[in-house]
Amino acid sequence: MGDQIGAGVAGTLSYVSNKEYSRVLRASITDIERAELFAALCRINVLYMIARAGSGHIGSSFSSMELMCWLYLNELNTASSGAHESVTPRFFSSKGHDAPAYYSVLIGLGRLDFEMLHRLRRLGGLPGHPDVGTPGMITNTGSLGMGISKAKGFITGQRLSGLKRKIYVLTGDGELQEGQLWESLISAANSALHELTVIVDHNKLQSDTLVSKVSDLGDIERKFAAFGWYVVRCNGNDVRSISKALDLTKAVLDRPQVIIADTVKGKGVSFMEHTAIDSDIEFYRFHSGAPSDESYARALNELVTSANSKLVALGEHELVLDSVIRPSVAPPENLSKMIDAYSKALIEWAMVNTSIVALDADLVLDTGLIPFQKQFRDRFIECGIAEQDMVSQAGAMALAGLLPIVHSFSCFLTSRPSEQIYNNCTEQTKVLYVGSLAGVLPGGPGHSHQAVRDIAAMSAMPGLVIIEPMCASQVPGALDWMMSVHSASAYLRLTSVPVPEREELKNLTALSEGCGHLVVDGREIAIVATNPILIVEALRAAEMLIQDIGHPVRVIGTPWLNRVDVDWYRGALSGIKHLITVESHYVEGGFGRMLTACLATGGVLGATRVHNWGIDRIPPSGTNAEVLRHFSLDAASIARKVILTLSAEPGRSPVST
Repeated sequence: MGDQIGAGVAGTLSYVSNKEYSRVLRASITDIERAELFAALCRINVLYMIARAGSGHIGSSFSSMELMCWLYLNELNTASSGAHESVTPRFFSSKGHDAPAYYSVLIGLGRLDFEMLHRLRRLGGLPGHPDVGTPGMITNTGSLGMGISKAKGFITGQRLSGLKRKIYVLTGDGELQEGQLWESLISAANSALHELTVIVDHNKLQSDTLVSKVSDLGDIERKFAAFGWYVVRCNGNDVRSISKALDLTKAVLDRPQVIIADTVKGKGVSFMEHTAIDSDIEFYRFHSGAPSDESYARALNELVTSANSKLVALGEHELVLDSVIRPSVAPPENLSKMIDAYSKALIEWAMVNTSIVALDADLVLDTGLIPFQKQFRDRFIECGIAEQDMVSQAGAMALAGLLPIVHSFSCFLTSRPSEQIYNNCTEQTKVLYVGSLAGVLPGGPGHSHQAVRDIAAMSAMPGLVIIEPMCASQVPGALDWMMSVHSASAYLRLTSVPVPEREELKNLTALSEGCGHLVVDGREIAIVATNPILIVEALRAAEMLIQDIGHPVRVIGTPWLNRVDVDWYRGALSGIKHLITVESHYVEGGFGRMLTACLATGGVLGATRVHNWGIDRIPPSGTNAEVLRHFSLDAASIARKVILTLSAEPGRSPVST
């Protein structure tokens, strides 16, 4: 079903078919014309993929489009002679946010199944960030700063195998704030890795705002040159300029090369370009997320008009687009947001405690710090994409008598600066760590952004307490405890996914160290749940089970992830035959195993059978519902597993599932 359209039909999404790509690839046109036209088609499909998925990164996908298209059409299909075989150059993107652009190019070239166009951020489809399980992806990316180091590893392997192969790596300019990237430059030059060409997508913006505002890069060319690299600059949205820059690097045989490619974030759609007159570069709107219906229609109209003008100028007929109905998702009612609750509670504390300083790692929008930044500008420190630097700054602030609160996504906050957090804890000062995007959800970004090992990492920090409020109304109480009761460091784990409100949880505001909350009483089986999402799923499962097993199960929620009051649990688990723990974290190193060990040591368990349920393998990219089902952590799966657990008891009649 094709439409020769611009803006399309309301409620529909349009994309470029495989047939249209083939037409462009077969056309009798120059390499320059083909690359420009191919990029125009890929932008239409990137817009489609992200709109259909409901999330993704438009800005950086559009800024890097010409770079990827030229590389794949003209550089990565040329074999060079090695000692043992003929090999083609390799490419990967270190920044990872531009995965939709990456996928659209591979799909357009027939290197990925075309049907994958419809499965961005879906289970079994295309992950939110590159993963080696996807054809064409040679390494996992998404966690920034690793790309050049990985390229060096590939080159070492090639040299030992007698192969001569060019490696192209695409990085972002925000990524240049990561310490590992600068560490990787020195030995690359010392080892004369001439096989390596790094391309910096210099679109001037990072997650929240201008790179120059966060951590000005200064003269990038001179910095790379000082490390011994050959440097060339080009217009990264002009394929002619890209071609000339790449030709210059091919002549360099004694050192690695870097191309500083000046690009425009959101390139190709006037109102998405960060250089647009009405663009809010204070908080750029198109870094991540799906476009609204109105924005989608406007963007599609511009992209199709641009592509058609190129086709007509080359003597070709206009595009015939295929269309589908845009998936409509009615947002659930009565949702609460943990980040919003935290933002308000932090402001209240900052008003009465002038020693509080908030530090952020380029995620001010996602960590709820905009109100704090506006109200307490002198006490807000934007550290950029440099978590180790941020945490060490916080440690010294604590030694200087301040109360630093460090913010980032949990997956980055608890891993990259782990050594620095430990160092702070050994100084026995007080630093508070607030990690958002905690747990396996949202599932769309994939494993690089799913924080499912943070409890294990932070539990090893001396004196540090981990708290994950069960609901938004418990967030202020959790922060109060961290501020006024606990004398050492603490980690506040916050899910970023809006959570359905439950009447049973609204009044559970008070916290008593190591104690849970008996939310629903029952017998025989107790489900101890952490994480606001999983507590709701456990309560729903309990409702389903009443009819199936004839009596209620006990549901206990706890905000304490590395503290256990054994006496409280002794009473709470009285009469229980099966103890089930449910958590949004790897089972190994998680809360369930810790609770089990504490209760066993305290002599609480006796004959009680224990079942620890959580994440048991690398989490996939998918919708939230898909990912929960994948790990049997949704309500229906929890209920089904409870029934199977009971049915497996010796001498017990099978329970209907």
